[in-house]
Amino acid sequence: MTSPDQTGAKVAAAGDSPSGLSRTQALALLAGAERLFTAAELELTVARMAEAIRADLGERFPLVLSVMGGAVVFTGHLLPRLDFPLDFDILKVSRYGLNTGGGDISWSLKPRTAVRDRVVLVLDDILDEGETLAAIRKVLLDEGAAEVLTAVMTDKDHGRSKPIVPDYVGITVPNRYVFGYGMDVHGLWRNLPDIHALRD
Repeated sequence: MTSPDQTGAKVAAAGDSPSGLSRTQALALLAGAERLFTAAELELTVARMAEAIRADLGERFPLVLSVMGGAVVFTGHLLPRLDFPLDFDILKVSRYGLNTGGGDISWSLKPRTAVRDRVVLVLDDILDEGETLAAIRKVLLDEGAAEVLTAVMTDKDHGRSKPIVPDYVGITVPNRYVFGYGMDVHGLWRNLPDIHALRD
């Protein structure tokens, strides 16, 4: 998941929400952004991903893990399309400092469901640098998961190699700060049904 620090956008020092932005500023931020993908396009994308996941996992009784909070919208649209038996749980993680090799993560919320001997499908909103998702996969395998597959709604094209290649990818987004469809900008606009990008 990306950080507002990467965008160069300025955050207001005071406001009427935890983001530091007022309602007026939040609306102005959205008005100045560019819509990249519509809700209709994203629904078609999720339908395509669901077909691929069903073909691979429909007979395998997987455990589906959603990475909170960015994957909440993606998960909410995908799960009803997976019309086969599965277990579902959530997790929330943050990665330690960049000098620890990229593999150490802190679990804010661990899955309650045991992963040992399970086929696990991890859902995430965006593959940016890929370090966190790669670390999640490693931890789940270390805890005894039989197989760990990953599905990301968006894959950011920044031209650099990544430590993990997702098994299922929805759309590729440009190397810009994107938000909506579960992804936030300054903590806001996760609730948008489409995906926008801040203008350069």
